[in-house]
Amino acid sequence: MERADLVLKAKLAEQAERYDDMVACMKEVTKAGQELSNEERNLLSVAYKNVVGTRRLAWRVISNIESNPEESGKKLEVDLLSTYLIKNTTNQENKVFYLKMKGDYFRYLAEVAPKDDKCAISDSQQAYQDAFELSKKEMPATHPIHLGLALNFSVFYYEILCSPQKACDLAKEVLEKATAEVSSLNDESFKDSTIIIQLLRDNLSLWTSDNGEESQQS
Repeated sequence: MERADLVLKAKLAEQAERYDDMVACMKEVTKAGQELSNEERNLLSVAYKNVVGTRRLAWRVISNIESNPEESGKKLEVDLLSTYLIKNTTNQENKVFYLKMKGDYFRYLAEVAPKDDKCAISDSQQAYQDAFELSKKEMPATHPIHLGLALNFSVFYYEILCSPQKACDLAKEVLEKATAEVSSLNDESFKDSTIIIQLLRDNLSLWTSDNGEESQQS
């Protein structure tokens, strides 16, 4: 099937909420080895986010059934990110985006992995750290991808590493820099950036009050 046909099929699958089919289409697009466009990149992210979200909820609900993180990892197919996307991209924005995806998926695995299994935690932290360092170097402080990454990385510190101080420090650092540059935002990214900035503020307020509510993430 031609690339354009696969992308169209993925869009139709999204409209029908057939996210497994959407993943299958975008997997084929990715394996073609060409750089993904912004549209294709977002379709891939939406597809995996919805598939993973459903399974993640199931893992949380059926907490009394032993999960198999190794098999879950195969289902998430994080290797698609490492083997095709992160390795082959020459676009730094794309690289940050894919590293964030990798960090997110390993974080989801860490939520259901046995407490003595540290692999998912370390893999998630490494992906987030690599993405964060690159985004600070290559992106404006108000870029939505940089802000979304910081939001999820800080949630990782708070919920997975149980390190509220690091979570708050990261959120504060990013908020201070973004707030100083918010007036320079263009119309295209203004809405996304300001929403994420507010989520960071909400989390910071939540974590400093520590009232037990669930953190916000992108």
